[in-house]
Amino acid sequence: MTVSLYSLNYAKIISAMSKFKIYLEYDGTRYSGWQKQKNAKTVQGTLLRIAEEIFKDSSSDIQGCGRTDSGVHALNYVAHLDVKTMLAPEIIKLKLNDKLPFDINVLEVEKINPKFHARHDVILRSYIYQISRRRTAFGKSYVWWIKDELNFGIMVSVAKNLIGMHDFVSFADNDPENKSTKVMIENVQLKEAGDLILIRITGSHFLWKMVRRIVGVLAEIGRNKMTEEDLLFFLNNKSNGPAKYTAPPSGLFLEQVLYKGDKLNKELNSPLILINKPYFINK
Repeated sequence: MTVSLYSLNYAKIISAMSKFKIYLEYDGTRYSGWQKQKNAKTVQGTLLRIAEEIFKDSSSDIQGCGRTDSGVHALNYVAHLDVKTMLAPEIIKLKLNDKLPFDINVLEVEKINPKFHARHDVILRSYIYQISRRRTAFGKSYVWWIKDELNFGIMVSVAKNLIGMHDFVSFADNDPENKSTKVMIENVQLKEAGDLILIRITGSHFLWKMVRRIVGVLAEIGRNKMTEEDLLFFLNNKSNGPAKYTAPPSGLFLEQVLYKGDKLNKELNSPLILINKPYFINK
């Protein structure tokens, strides 16, 4: 049997792994976070199952830019896909979205350098948390409704203490994957937007439940039930105090994941507005 040089070259190409950068948005309400788990529905697990259906290849792999907690949402999550395929990025996007459930959406797919790693190459991450000052019929899955009146000015003033390098051990659950509990917080912004209070925290990385506990402590200070001294104590001493103030996951959104050359959004807006703003490629 004669085998053409073309056939040999094609087989060689198709057997080689290609790497793609995937931009995602998802509603985390129905998922136990990003990371694949044996007995729980997760975003990564869902993507891996669908990728295997599409590419008929059990060696396909999808790795994300980091973990998100159960119930937490993402506006601009980044993952990389390693797969044997000749399909173009746009076709991969269409095929993934055809099979994905309604609450996970692929925004963009691009072929990327094989050395790229979605998690290891991250420079900065930003999260937005939404607190609602009123009961809402439409946004319950996307806000934390606080009935008490909040002193916004005090929250803004106290939040400045979070900026810089701190040991956030008091704000995190124990996690064997965390080699260090020290985190560099680049910026903390708070904004009033109608009945919402928006809190954006930008940092090098985040520990498990860290953002939600920061928000919970800021809310207690806004209620005038805690003070700036309490926050400083938590930053300078190991304490289980913040755990009981952990904000619910519903109001938390991963806003952006920045790599070399990317720019952080200048404006702080509600995630529900940002959903309609295609900023996932922000060079």
